[in-house]
Amino acid sequence: MARKKTITRQNILDAAFELVLDQGFSNFTARNIAKWMSCSTQPIYLEFSCMDELKHAVLKRMQDYLVNEVYNQEYCDDGLINVALSYINLARTNNNLYKAVFVEDHFGVNTMRDFTYQLALSKVDDNPAANNLPRDRKLNLVTGCWIIATGMASLISAGYIDIRKEQMINMLKAQIQDFIENDRLNSEPSKMNLSHLKFDNKKVSKLQS
Repeated sequence: MARKKTITRQNILDAAFELVLDQGFSNFTARNIAKWMSCSTQPIYLEFSCMDELKHAVLKRMQDYLVNEVYNQEYCDDGLINVALSYINLARTNNNLYKAVFVEDHFGVNTMRDFTYQLALSKVDDNPAANNLPRDRKLNLVTGCWIIATGMASLISAGYIDIRKEQMINMLKAQIQDFIENDRLNSEPSKMNLSHLKFDNKKVSKLQS
């Protein structure tokens, strides 16, 4: 009779994800994951062919976590601002994870950028003044919002500024309104190649289910 596995694939994925939440990707090695689980590295390589396979599984878990635990916070009645503030709050409360996902580029710049753009685009139509904008203007609106949110996230997480939620909301509302009224990026889509993104709320809804 075959021996029952004591450490499963799910156990390893859970441990790897917990390690990333706690320490970012700076210690993402088989040895450190095994240490986190108090076992040898053998079960890891029995369940995953290589560390890249495990990393991609962690990426999927990370995206689900961001949608369901980070980006689902409500701070005001504007969905795009809620995403921006959730992004800023992640930098403030878990800077290791913020840097691992959005600064150090462990998953590839396209992967997390496209994921965030897709989610943010799904929220643009929460603003009635923005839902009739052409798609390139919506992309530029998200780009402008992300630039400001990243600036605030960096300054807040570094302790350079102390700013209240209401002040951040006012700044983001002003930026969004300005981008709706004025074509600040000259009606040209962002220089980043985002043409492959589909403005499809169903994809985000599937992530949230």
